[in-house]
Amino acid sequence: MSIINFKPALLVLNDGTSYQGYSCGAKGTSFGEVVFNTGITGYQEVMTDPSYRGQMVTFTYPELGNTGVNPEDEESSRPQVKGIIARNICDRPSNWRSTQSLPDYLKTHNIVGIYGIDTRDLTRRLRTSGAMNGAISTEIIDPEQLLIELQSVPSMAGLNLVKEVSTDKIYEWVEPTNSQWEFNPRANLTEKEQYTVVAIDFGVKLNILRRLASYGCKVIVVPASTPAEKILEYNPDGIFLSNGPGDPSAVVEGITTTTALLKAEKPIFGICMGHQILGLSLGAQTFKLKFGHRGLNQPAGLKQKVEITSQNHGFAITQESLDADVQITHLNLNDRTVAGLKHKTLPFFSVQYHPEASPGPHDSDYLFEQFVKMMRENN
Repeated sequence: MSIINFKPALLVLNDGTSYQGYSCGAKGTSFGEVVFNTGITGYQEVMTDPSYRGQMVTFTYPELGNTGVNPEDEESSRPQVKGIIARNICDRPSNWRSTQSLPDYLKTHNIVGIYGIDTRDLTRRLRTSGAMNGAISTEIIDPEQLLIELQSVPSMAGLNLVKEVSTDKIYEWVEPTNSQWEFNPRANLTEKEQYTVVAIDFGVKLNILRRLASYGCKVIVVPASTPAEKILEYNPDGIFLSNGPGDPSAVVEGITTTTALLKAEKPIFGICMGHQILGLSLGAQTFKLKFGHRGLNQPAGLKQKVEITSQNHGFAITQESLDADVQITHLNLNDRTVAGLKHKTLPFFSVQYHPEASPGPHDSDYLFEQFVKMMRENN
């Protein structure tokens, strides 16, 4: 381990458990829901994923920061996490793409972090007791005092965090000219074919927009508060519902808009929160998972077919609440929760996981092609 410093830091959980460690980011005190991610790689994508807004991420992989950070791997304009928790932190990265060390990156963006604690013990506690609020501080080193400060932090259940991460203006997605990402259209579209997709931004990851563009789509991104009438003015061939943070049932504007859009019977594709919003708009209910699914190796499938998927969510659709017209297409094979659905007669489908896989496996990339095929058939 590369020793950064020995400035003490403290992590306290809502149940009174505390962990003494060292600071690896900005100075200060931060509060959020403590969760864990089982991915071996992709820490920068995780930290910048808007779905992690309001959360402190425990990385179960024991080494963090070895490859540094770089602008190309960000999933939004800045880190979205409230804090990071790690076993070991490297401040001398070794990678040809690295432009900054992880500790310096955290300091630049005023993100607190703690390292040097037993993340195995912490993960076991979260699995047993469930995700819970916590606080990381370099200022308050007395566990009892920090616990008192923590008591005023609201639970993730019932929180609408979408308004904190959604765009505040409508724009057409265009990849920056200096980008190193390659775009090879994969949908075999003719020159005359270009499908217009309106993406409702509940906290969209950049790689989702890249994947839609790589399949030949013109992508118009709109704020989560955009009414259905405004969306339909673009005469879209399809509508995309993005991922996002917080409790989906609290995103009332998004549910209202999506419910109205269903009447237009245009192809709709939802990912993660978009999946939950679609389910809620179709009359289903959602519930908070005990500790969520966060990692790059989550199995999902049905009827002897399995995909290894990237997942990041703390809520799920209640299977028993689904209408008879809605068919389950995927289950999370660890706990049998709903991981995918489609309408039996109308062009609506969604998945709870992340087929854009940034980071993660590419088993589910075909879903973008499925969306394009649906738009082609609907024209």
